Parts: sequence; C-alpha cells; structure tokens
Amino acid sequence: MVTEILLAILILSNVIFFIILLNWKRLVSIIYHMMMKRILSDAYDENVAELFPGTKRFGLLTIIENSLRAEGGNVLHRPMGSPRNWSNFETITFIPAQTFPFPTSNETDIDVSITIGPKAKKPLHLKIPLLISGMGYGVGLSEKSKIALAQAATKAGTAINSGEGGILPEEVEAAENFILQFSKTSWGKDEYEISKAKMIEIKLGQGALGGMGARIPPEKLKGRAREIMNIKDGEDAIIHEHFFENQTLEDFKELVEDLRKFSKGVPIGVKIGAGGKLEEDLNRIIELDIDFIAVDGGQASTHDSPTIIQDDFGIPTLHAVVRASNYLKARGVKEKISLIVSGGLTTPGDFLKVIAMGADAVYLGSSMLYAISHSQLNKSMPWEPPTQLVWYGGKYEDRFDVEKGAEAGHKFLTACTEEMKVALRAMGKTSLKQLSSTDIVSYDEKTAKYLGIPYSFNTYND
Repeated sequence: MVTEILLAILILSNVIFFIILLNWKRLVSIIYHMMMKRILSDAYDENVAELFPGTKRFGLLTIIENSLRAEGGNVLHRPMGSPRNWSNFETITFIPAQTFPFPTSNETDIDVSITIGPKAKKPLHLKIPLLISGMGYGVGLSEKSKIALAQAATKAGTAINSGEGGILPEEVEAAENFILQFSKTSWGKDEYEISKAKMIEIKLGQGALGGMGARIPPEKLKGRAREIMNIKDGEDAIIHEHFFENQTLEDFKELVEDLRKFSKGVPIGVKIGAGGKLEEDLNRIIELDIDFIAVDGGQASTHDSPTIIQDDFGIPTLHAVVRASNYLKARGVKEKISLIVSGGLTTPGDFLKVIAMGADAVYLGSSMLYAISHSQLNKSMPWEPPTQLVWYGGKYEDRFDVEKGAEAGHKFLTACTEEMKVALRAMGKTSLKQLSSTDIVSYDEKTAKYLGIPYSFNTYND
C-alpha cells in the first residue's frame, strides 16, 4: 500500500512538473502582471517600490550597515577600508615622448631600483619601488598568507613589512628584506627580531585607523599566534594608543636612537595616517632624526576598524603625497629622508604617478592579498568572501596554497614593474630617478592647480 502511494505521488509530481515546463512562459507572465499591478496601483506607503528612493538616497551599503548597528548595538567594524569616493589619480596622465625626447627602445633596460634611508649606515637597497605593506600575523593575516607574501617579496627583490601582529619566524626566514614594524604592543620587540630587520618602522598611525589601538578578545585570537605574541590564556591582545606613559616627543627621539643602535644602523622611520595637519606631524617627525617617513592616505585598508574612522578621518592619498613631498622639499630634507606612500593604490599607473609626485616608494596592501589568492578564489566563493582564505582564523585559511600564492604574488609584482617600465620608456626615460612632476598633466583644472602641473586644456608652458 505504501509503495503504491509513493508511486502515485511520484507520477503526480512528474505530471505537475511537465505541466509547468510546458506552460512556464504563461506562469511567468501571470506572476509578472500580478507584481506590476501591485507596484503600479498600491499606495506608496504600502508599495515595495518605496525601497528604490530610500536605497538611492542612502545607498544599499549604508542601509545594510545601519541594520548591523541596530542588530548588534556595538561599534561597527568594517574590513578592507572605506568605500567612500576619495580624490584619485584618474585625471592625471603622463606626457608621451614622440618628437623630442624620443621613446626609449625596448632593448634598453630600465633602472627601477630604489634606496630607502640614503643617510643611514645601512641603507635598504631594493630592485623595485613596490614594497609589501604591514599586515600583521594573528591580528590580521594567517600564517600561510604571510609566508606566501614573504616569498613573493623575496622573489621580486623587494621588502615586506611585518605589520603590528606577532612576528612569524617562517616569515622572517623567507623574507630577504624584512621590515620590522615597531608598534604599540608588548610583542614584536625581541633582540632577535630587531637583529633580523633590514629596516624598522615605528608605527604612530595608519590611514584606516588613525593613531588608535585595538583590543582583541581570546575568542578572536586562538592558536599559535597567541604563543608567538606571548598572550596568556584568557587575556586580550592589546594594541595600545601610546608607546609610553605620559609620552613626549623626547621619548620617541630616544627610541629612534636606541633602535638605530640595537639594529646597527638600518633605516629607522615612522608611519602615520595622513591628516589635515600633515605638515605639523611631519615637522615633529623630522625632528626625531629619522631616515624615512611612511604616509598612509585615507583610502587605506586594514583587517577591520571602526567605520567612522575609515569614512570620516584623514585626507586622500593624492593630497597627502603632494603635501608631504612639498613639505620635505621646503625643509630641505627630501634627499635625506625617504618618502613611502600608501593608501588605495591598486594599479601600476597609480604607483608611477605617486612616485612622479615625489614618493620614493609605494606600499601595497589589499592589492597583494587579492593577487596571492586570485587563483584560489573558488575555495571560498560563492558562500564566503575571498579574504576568508587569508585572514587568521578564516574559515578556509587551511585550504590556502602557499606555493601558488607566492608565485601569484611574485607575478603580480613583476607585471606591475614591467608595466611601469613600459610607461617610463614611453616618456623617453631610462631610470625611475628621471621621473618627476614635469612628466604629468591633468585634465581636471582644480587638480592641475593644486598639484602645480599643467592643465591639459592649456598650452604646456602656460
């Protein structure tokens, strides 16, 4: 009896399926007309179309984020930086060499090597001007992703910054040029770590977080990172707002001197987020007798930070590089103190424009994460974002292939460098050092005015 009933249900289901299959156009038409009638006749306050003006006015992301605030009742933290439309580099273009000078031949090698901290006892010499930014182990990235990034940096002849997380021994060993980020933490300051650094960066702030710290509860930081960071069971991992109690600039001057002594002369510098009083910050930093300054624009990303800091603090990277470069020149220290710029830079064109405006090198963060995971996206998508492959504690961090990630990161850095070389040849250059603001124009009149470069509607010398 049961078998007969099941057979009858199966037959009926098949009949219904074939009826729907044969009449699907009619069914879709009926549903469509019912929906349109409701939309075009219901009162506005009962109409689903009410969503359209609300979404257009506030934006879908704002509606979602406000819903998350209403759900959790806590400070909202967002990964990967602000979605705001900041001033960018799109309206700036390079000047091609066609009549005089002439383009550089493809057979001519282009020198894109750089030196960070030229006045240091042990300057950092790199083959390319693209450095991997500070992204910390444990507080951001997984073990595998950090190792892949370090290997990619070594293959490309550049450097990688530790970030303010735990110092992973495998990363230090894999990185030919290891930059130690000296942060407001209890970890990352051992004599061994300092001795391995080719450069040390004192982190006072960053573009996506300002000078603020963070408190990471035990449930969000488990496993090996706790051991490396020497965090006891049940304790929070704390990134402080200050280095010293009742700190002063004199404290930092002594810190710079101590680090220079302990590291035996590697470049010592400071990282800050670019703000409205940028020149005041730079003035104080110059007095610390540092070898380089890293300036992080408002478009910068981080593992996560309060949305209000990301969206409503800082200034655009475009403004930051111009102001910082101009100020260093005005103080007469541009040739002594290297300038590294970061924050929302994603293409070879962006990198080269920043250097034309006065930066000596560029830090890459988010673009490197996408690069090392690009061929492994199917391991997390479509149900989880790609970052779940590279975050510490990510759902798919164990599936990340270090060798593939390192090779992809190396190829990305190589491709970007080669494109920059193509651009330099097109301008008639043979070296990155020949590039300057005289090689760019803008088709936006305000941008041209503030950058002090020609407006493309006018004759070049006007």
